[in-house]
Amino acid sequence: MKRILWGLAALLVLAGIGFFGIAPPIVEAGRNKVEPATLPKVTDQTRKLHASLQIADMHGDTLLWRRSLLDRAERGQVDLPRLLQGNVALQIFSSVTKTPKGQNYDSNPGDTDNITMLAVAQLQPIKTWNSLLERSLWHARKLDRAAAGSAGKLRVIRTPRELDQLLADRAAGKQVVGGMLSIEGLQDMEGQLGNLDKLHAAGFRMAGLTHFFDNEIAGSMHGVKKGGLTPLGVQTVQRMEKIGMIVDIAHSSHQTVAEVLRMARRPVVSSHGGVQATCKVNRNLTDEEIRGVAKTGGVVGIGYWDAAICSTAPAAIASAIAHVRDLVGIDHVGLGSDFDGAVTTGFDTSQLVAVTQALVDRGFTPEEIRKVMGGNVLRVLRAGIVPN
Repeated sequence: MKRILWGLAALLVLAGIGFFGIAPPIVEAGRNKVEPATLPKVTDQTRKLHASLQIADMHGDTLLWRRSLLDRAERGQVDLPRLLQGNVALQIFSSVTKTPKGQNYDSNPGDTDNITMLAVAQLQPIKTWNSLLERSLWHARKLDRAAAGSAGKLRVIRTPRELDQLLADRAAGKQVVGGMLSIEGLQDMEGQLGNLDKLHAAGFRMAGLTHFFDNEIAGSMHGVKKGGLTPLGVQTVQRMEKIGMIVDIAHSSHQTVAEVLRMARRPVVSSHGGVQATCKVNRNLTDEEIRGVAKTGGVVGIGYWDAAICSTAPAAIASAIAHVRDLVGIDHVGLGSDFDGAVTTGFDTSQLVAVTQALVDRGFTPEEIRKVMGGNVLRVLRAGIVPN
């Protein structure tokens, strides 16, 4: 009997090691892939231009996964060493709190959740297992801890003054990257407007209203009903503008996008995605929606994965960017990679010079490239995170 019990105990230990130790990195490696695309030949002139840029990426989901931001990883697409190598000035890190089983772009109910099992398997604090709010607050603490352990190379940015200091230090030659917090779907408010202020206090300065399902705030492009803003959603958008949180319409239904753009008093962004003119996928923006974002003074962030640009090649990124430029002007388009967001890309963040080269090859001027690669996003952030 003792041998049987010891055998069962050993099996449980091995199962635990597999579930808690081996499974999470295997899951991530299968979700965040880099499958090399056709990259342009980078010239010395482009490398020099790229080294002079202040690059800003509006969306990465790295905080979702159990790995150190400070160490170069063999999986995924973003970490501090690769951000430095890619010459990124500011990476916006999104908090993903819930995704539906069988996730797809067309229709998802909100009654299932993949992230609970991931939270358990990654040995996150128990209070994150059943609370979406606590999951976001945990992500904020992860970024704070990474910055504290980075010997000054990673800074959490919460104010325009901190952003300006970051850019000044980089211009003076310091090797430093800023990290700012965002939210992928305000289901983490758990239906309470007051929780928005808790998220703001934790450092979140941007938030998408929805993710892959309809929530208490608004309809999702991928939800079942795909409706517009709820009464709580209207209050939420108004509160975000008041306290200095940028409204992100990525993943929102067309009805939600239209309602947000009508009521917006501050710049609105679409942090990551594509445009239907170059890649006709339902989640991508129509020309009318692009014009609406531009009218608010906002920015459309172009992603790097197949469903955003119908390719993973930098040339396709440049094509989508060119469409936005030609439609509403160069001041309203930027980068929104969706790195580490369960997407396959043709390069990681260390190889961003390939995007600069693709823009050069497309005929963009150096001044236009400065705006696309970061200037536009930095302008909107600086203005948008100031409380009214």
